[in-house]
Amino acid sequence: MSDADAEERHAGDVRNAVESARARETERIHAAYADRANHPTDVFNEQARAERYKHYDRMLENARPGGRSGIRLLEVGCGNGSELAELIQMGVQPECCTGIELLPDRYENAKRILPPACDIRLGDACETNLESGDFDVVFASTVFTSVLDDDVQAALAKEMWRLVGPGGAVLWYDFVYNNPRNPDVRGVPRSRVLELFPQAAARFRRVTLAPPIGRRLNRLGPIGYRVFNTIPFLRTHLVGWLMKSE
Repeated sequence: MSDADAEERHAGDVRNAVESARARETERIHAAYADRANHPTDVFNEQARAERYKHYDRMLENARPGGRSGIRLLEVGCGNGSELAELIQMGVQPECCTGIELLPDRYENAKRILPPACDIRLGDACETNLESGDFDVVFASTVFTSVLDDDVQAALAKEMWRLVGPGGAVLWYDFVYNNPRNPDVRGVPRSRVLELFPQAAARFRRVTLAPPIGRRLNRLGPIGYRVFNTIPFLRTHLVGWLMKSE
């Protein structure tokens, strides 16, 4: 066998391994979300949402000249559409919004609640078939913690970065610690985010009171969340702005 043949065979083996890993991850994620219990709306969820959207608001305001109204935004793993709906409320135009969702039932929910002008797609975000550099912001909220395979995480990050235009950014929100009660997720620390997006000029903020603590404080109302959330080591999530050079 020639060197060229050997290299081609090796490349084929690598492609097959990555495709197999993605297929396994897709099947596992389907099963995990089918079994995942939905937490009811409560004080903790409302306070955590308000906190992170305050940061989103500041970041998006400076995402492009003219403010957020002209931002071309893609959400990877858009779920039932609730995050895109919030961003539209903040001033992002529906016709500038695209969402990709892996799970059919969540995709259908997103199509139902979002304005028809939004472009909502069902499929694997590792292969979007969208044009390179087509977006000012590519957003991922608690997506990577649900992907347990390192190669699939890397493939997803690579595709997201391809879609970000010059001067644009990845908007990141996810938790950093493992959850011993949930084997279907794993924390993604700051070091891993930087490894996934090595070319990004990144800045981060620690946010979100640890959910087990936050939910126990529901009876205290919003003041309980706010007081305990002033303690930095009790915040378990990162909001990140990962910017691509002009």
